[in-house]
Amino acid sequence: MELLNNNAELQAWRRQFSPEETVGLIPTMGALHKAHATLFDTARPECDQVVASVFINPLQFERTDDLKAYPRTMEQDLAMLENLKVDAVYLPTPDDMYPSGFATSVDPGDSAVQFEGAARPGHFAGVLTVVLKLFQRCRPTTAYFGQKDAQQLFLVQRMTRDLDLPLTVQACPTLREDDGLAFSSRNARLSKVARQQALVLHQALTAAVAEFQAGDRDPRKLEATMRTFFEDSPAVLAYADVIDEVTFQSAQTSSTSRGHAWRALIAARLEGVHLLDNLLLGNP
Repeated sequence: MELLNNNAELQAWRRQFSPEETVGLIPTMGALHKAHATLFDTARPECDQVVASVFINPLQFERTDDLKAYPRTMEQDLAMLENLKVDAVYLPTPDDMYPSGFATSVDPGDSAVQFEGAARPGHFAGVLTVVLKLFQRCRPTTAYFGQKDAQQLFLVQRMTRDLDLPLTVQACPTLREDDGLAFSSRNARLSKVARQQALVLHQALTAAVAEFQAGDRDPRKLEATMRTFFEDSPAVLAYADVIDEVTFQSAQTSSTSRGHAWRALIAARLEGVHLLDNLLLGNP
């Protein structure tokens, strides 16, 4: 496994391969866990070369304390990537990614100002900017993203289409612990008590799924069901919404969205940690 500490080293590594060879990219911010491993397990048999990036991107953090608190576990991360048979790891510094004079960013559009965008202003401009730079530098055939960050996945896929980027963005299913909690690097910041309290997100989502499967097609009622789970919870709800998968706008019962699947989104803050999750409801 090669460690690439800057863009020059990355480009030297990338030049070794012919245009016919497939390259899979998994962008990460480190603090790797089992859910990350599933991305690499998906990429490995599909790609001739698999490269990971590990970069805690300062542009996507609204609050400096959140950036400072983000877990940093580089030694464990590299050991995991070695075990996963990753071919190369790109480890840029902020100066390498954003050299002196850097001033351009991606405008993620109207779909980025709600849900996570409302809870974390400017977040998606930072995400799409770093992802675009990683795509340009790594030049992957396929990039792999988890479905847990549904809005991020939607925006990355749309940016890839809108800007005619020559790669596929592949969605990978959310991995959950036995009790349903979605794996997340942020879970490590929760106390044992808060870790149990965090299950309220999954409980609210599964209640919405159950109502949908029972025949309820009123998205506002499904949202109200999710909100009730937070009435006696220490978790502070940021949003609980049902969205149209195709547009990533609030789901409507009108004929304009027929044929579009619905997804339930939820996010809350617990012990100062922002947690998010989602589940597919189905086609109404």
